[in-house]
Amino acid sequence: MNLIHEFVTPQKSGVISLPPRVRERLGVGRPGVQIEFIETSDGFSLRAVVPVPAEQQWFWTDRWQEMEREADADIAAGRIRGAENAEAFLDHFTAN
Repeated sequence: MNLIHEFVTPQKSGVISLPPRVRERLGVGRPGVQIEFIETSDGFSLRAVVPVPAEQQWFWTDRWQEMEREADADIAAGRIRGAENAEAFLDHFTAN
């Protein structure tokens, strides 16, 4: 991967335009993308992020993501069964 080194000139209002290669690499053309600026001891870094709506933040908690990984492992290991319809699903419970 070729690393990018670019300069931009801020307008008087502080607005900057990201160079096309930077926009492409960050993926800022995707809907809802915002640029996050992070101050470090060496200066600033930035990254593209898509904010999570407040009503969906539960999904991204550490505990929920752990349960998602467990479910993915169960699926990959074949430890789940599907049902063709609701009746077949309920029959599974009454048959055991």
